[in-house]
Amino acid sequence: MTIERTGQSTAKERPRAVVLGVQLPGVTEAEHESSLRELERLAKTLGLDVVGRVTQKRSQLAPGAVLGEGKLHELAAFTGGTGVVPSGAPAKRRRGSEDEGPAEEEAQSAEAEAGEAETEAAPAAGAAKPRANVVLVDHEISPSQARNLERATGAEVLDRTAVILAIFQRHARSREARLQVEIARLGYLAPRLRESGGRDRQGGGIGGRGAGESTIELDRRKLRDRVAELRQELASIEHEAGVRRKRRAEANTVALVGYTNAGKSRLMRALTGSGVHVADQLFATLDTTVRALQPETTPRILVSDTVGFIKKLPHDLVASFRSTLDEAREADLLLHVVDASDPAFPAQIEVTRAVLAELGATEAPRLLLLNKADRLDAERRAELAVAWPDALLLSALDPADIDVLRERIRGFFERDMVEAELEIPWSEHKRVAEIHAACRVLSEQHGEQGTRLRVRAPAHVLARLGAGPAPRSDTLEIGG
Repeated sequence: MTIERTGQSTAKERPRAVVLGVQLPGVTEAEHESSLRELERLAKTLGLDVVGRVTQKRSQLAPGAVLGEGKLHELAAFTGGTGVVPSGAPAKRRRGSEDEGPAEEEAQSAEAEAGEAETEAAPAAGAAKPRANVVLVDHEISPSQARNLERATGAEVLDRTAVILAIFQRHARSREARLQVEIARLGYLAPRLRESGGRDRQGGGIGGRGAGESTIELDRRKLRDRVAELRQELASIEHEAGVRRKRRAEANTVALVGYTNAGKSRLMRALTGSGVHVADQLFATLDTTVRALQPETTPRILVSDTVGFIKKLPHDLVASFRSTLDEAREADLLLHVVDASDPAFPAQIEVTRAVLAELGATEAPRLLLLNKADRLDAERRAELAVAWPDALLLSALDPADIDVLRERIRGFFERDMVEAELEIPWSEHKRVAEIHAACRVLSEQHGEQGTRLRVRAPAHVLARLGAGPAPRSDTLEIGG
């Protein structure tokens, strides 16, 4: 695919793209504009230069080529195409189906062309402006719609799902992430395979009689076999990850979740001092990272950074990354990070909530973090404080804000802690190290019979520590 090599190109060689969007009923102007801007940011992350937009209001995507005929010509002006789908191209219209008949389709097309539609100025005829060689569609489209658009524009066509998959494929670093992305990519590719020769392979039947598999059937079977292999390898890795999570079962865990590019990785770095990758890009982080909160607490608090979400996130990606996102589902506390400087952040909050609900991560308490407050003026900060009173407004770049957040996290885990006195006989003194690891030790005194410790910890941890072989009266005494 052309875009796979753009990372090594110079600025002058960056592929140029034009964005195509249809405003459907029920979608407001603001939502439509936000979605297009997001697709342009995705294009930038992928290494494309967006040179224009073509938008139209319609009751539904045109079955043939997404747009009506007039808008299709305007789109082709950006790419140098004919703007016409060749007569040999398949028309996605079936009698008796939900698609309109010829008369209804013609009337709808005329109505859509006369309705409100906005198009940035297309290059004038004979203009020296470089042509776009990629068309980005802000919808998930069918294989036939993509082929018709390619025939009309002469450019490569990528729908929103294909763009997201390409970014995931480029940013995946660990073996687990690469497997997850490849499974989703092959799932997307399978129904879009084109018949390369249209000929049946002979000799596939019993005794060499009859037609065997067609080329496309063989290719699809190869894809299914490859996906099965990848799933088997991924299952092995997921098992190991599950074992690691079980080892952390008694640890206090926090997961950073939220929309892509909300600032989760920067917060992760600020809270833990880790060198996680930080970039002003969509989906810069795909691999889950787990680090201890710094300065370290007792018991330790583990913080995990997870993959970001986005509107219209492909279902196959959510399914493939389910094991990675288990960190969010099993966390004791979710930090829902939001880019407060983005006017569309309320809608992004709903997207994150919907994906978390799909994952089954609805039980854990959440703290909403309105991040990037450094980009807001005082008036906007005051408005957000009133509109979101339970949220914490902060900037990941401000150490004072990070200190406040760190104390909120510590306070959350200490709210159910109780104090207790543990008296450990000298014969079991090796348990003292375990107590130091699992509890906050307030005082420690050594006597003739052993060591007496006053500690603070969750009740279930104290119960476990008190269930040792020594007499119960000697090992656990709940204090005030």
